[in-house]
Amino acid sequence: MRAILTYADRLVARGHDVTLSVPAKGAWRAVWLNARGAGPDWMPGFRPLVTWVMRWDAGALPDADVLLATAWQSAPVVAAAPARCGAKFYLVQHYESLYHGEPEVVDATYRLPLRKIVISTWLADVMRETFGATSDLLVTPVDRALFHRVETPVTTSRPRVLMLHHEYAWKGVADGLEAVRRVRASVPGLRLVGFGVKPPRERLPYDEFHANPPQDSLAALYSGCDIYLCPSWDEGLGMPPMEAMACGAALVTYDNGGSRDYARDGETALVARRRDVTDLAARLQRLAADEALRARLAAAGAAFVTGAFDWERAVTRLEGLFAWSAGG
Repeated sequence: MRAILTYADRLVARGHDVTLSVPAKGAWRAVWLNARGAGPDWMPGFRPLVTWVMRWDAGALPDADVLLATAWQSAPVVAAAPARCGAKFYLVQHYESLYHGEPEVVDATYRLPLRKIVISTWLADVMRETFGATSDLLVTPVDRALFHRVETPVTTSRPRVLMLHHEYAWKGVADGLEAVRRVRASVPGLRLVGFGVKPPRERLPYDEFHANPPQDSLAALYSGCDIYLCPSWDEGLGMPPMEAMACGAALVTYDNGGSRDYARDGETALVARRRDVTDLAARLQRLAADEALRARLAAAGAAFVTGAFDWERAVTRLEGLFAWSAGG
């Protein structure tokens, strides 16, 4: 969501008119939100126009030069839109049929005649190998204004290992907890730090947990941890690991697809075989026990994610894709 909104806001800053059409889950709520002019309250000063609708209607979309679907639910609406809505694009941020919606319904959207923009090399491979579709690669950058090293006092034992908590099984929380359990035996000072939109429903072995931390406090949270553990089975890209790397944490991750654009085993991270808890635990143990290795990978990882991907370059490329397809 942040990526979509950031592109929209930065395009407006460059002089383009951008409208976001968002379902409001009810007619009265749509009226109320439109009356408020409601945009995301966690992005103050958001400039694009947000139009809240009861449901998407291809025929009711405004005239435009470009129309962009941002998920499988909106792709059929964009495909059905009249020509006056402009060149049609599909921003693919995950292989959503793995975990969202009915697989055959979601897969059908990848076959629609929409120009696809993907956020990772893995997704480009999926589009080509599974659906015979070409795509344009546009890796989502880290916002360096938000995510950078912050001096954070630490009074707990170390190393501090940070992990995202999520109810989706494919986020791999159970794998991560098992890997940590195995490593504690040889690294007793290891402290597991959890964070997430919601705290876990049951009691889990986090030594501390940060529930729904505000965006402007994430850099301090990342910076105050030595290792970021990403046990996700599959990721379209994986922004939290990239954000943690930008803040100076060393990364241990599964080879989850999207991570291949920034996690290079032994260079910028330690990468375990997908869904191999034993391999994940071995790599976490290696990094937790070796302070020099942590420092080397953390420095290389931060330099890579903040240098290889840049928001100004990404917006320029997106602007160019839109202009070329719209004939501008």
